[in-house]
Amino acid sequence: MSLSTISDVKDPEARLANDLALAVVRLARQLRTRRAESPVSLTQFSALATLAKEGAMTPGALALRERVRPPSMTRVIASLAEQGLVARSAHPVDGRQIVVSASPAGITLVEAERKASQEWLKAQLLRLDPDERQTLVTATDLMSAMVLEGA
Repeated sequence: MSLSTISDVKDPEARLANDLALAVVRLARQLRTRRAESPVSLTQFSALATLAKEGAMTPGALALRERVRPPSMTRVIASLAEQGLVARSAHPVDGRQIVVSASPAGITLVEAERKASQEWLKAQLLRLDPDERQTLVTATDLMSAMVLEGA
């Protein structure tokens, strides 16, 4: 199917899936452009933000959460640790494992990058009327549930 005919799709679910995917990609691109010159990649930032939000976890659990392979997560963690953005400590139960947590510097970085994105997004949301904002609240909840179910 050519791009010119995607909008002509008769199947409403297929069209919604296409439109939603495109909107999410475009929103993500807009938010990425709001990132200041960052010392971390988007992959590293995602892992760091997960640790800042959800707390300490094993590298394996973080790899699952981020949907990357454990060796890739090991490299991400090593890079973040080298920059002082994460801390590693002994697992409280299993001495063979470690747990990784966001360091104070890591949390500060996550907060600064989120603030830049949130300021732009908040300005966009303020342009909407209350009903439109409520629609986005509902859509956000639905999309979050879809992502969790697909995990």
